[in-house]
Amino acid sequence: MIDQGKTNKGPATQEFVDIEKIREGVVVLKNGGFRAILMCGSRNLELESIDGQNAIIGTYADFLNSFDWPLQIVIHSRKLDINPYLATLEEKLKAQENELLKIQTAEYIDFVRSFVTLSDIMVKRFYTIVPFDPIESKTESPFEKIGSLIKTPSRKSQELPEEKFQEYKNQLLQRVDHIISALAHVSIKAVRLQTEELIELFYNLYNPEEYGPHIFK
Repeated sequence: MIDQGKTNKGPATQEFVDIEKIREGVVVLKNGGFRAILMCGSRNLELESIDGQNAIIGTYADFLNSFDWPLQIVIHSRKLDINPYLATLEEKLKAQENELLKIQTAEYIDFVRSFVTLSDIMVKRFYTIVPFDPIESKTESPFEKIGSLIKTPSRKSQELPEEKFQEYKNQLLQRVDHIISALAHVSIKAVRLQTEELIELFYNLYNPEEYGPHIFK
């Protein structure tokens, strides 16, 4: 028989997350690996000429061949929450004194509200995950390395001395600088996410039903 007075608690969510901590803009994994995350812009090839497209593709190929470590590129799509925008328009509508502008604002609000009701508005964000593992196997194939970027760890990392942390962080940032510079040659701007931005990113990834910034305490 099942005791109705007791609730069986499963493992804590943290046990399924490979992140040990986020420190100084660096994601430290439970297996001791370091990760930096870049938010990247994008380019629409369809707006370029044929020669322009070929030049961009060639430059991107040079970018991919310019490093000898695994890289992960993530495209994250999410339904855009239009409610904050509508709330802002409602406030402007209340403050509007010009009668004609007031009517036009009200009509615009109705249009936006009906439009998002008929179809989902999606927002895409592009991320590049840059890895650095203090002990990288020289015999491991590139495909195995890519698979281990976000991999369930087999051991828990030990607390690193400050000197070692800074040393590994600096080596990671050298890779980050290289990626940012290489992407700039394709006219793609990339910025490294800092601690609070990383916390917000992972919170939203693991809580897709919620919107807005959330910071762990």
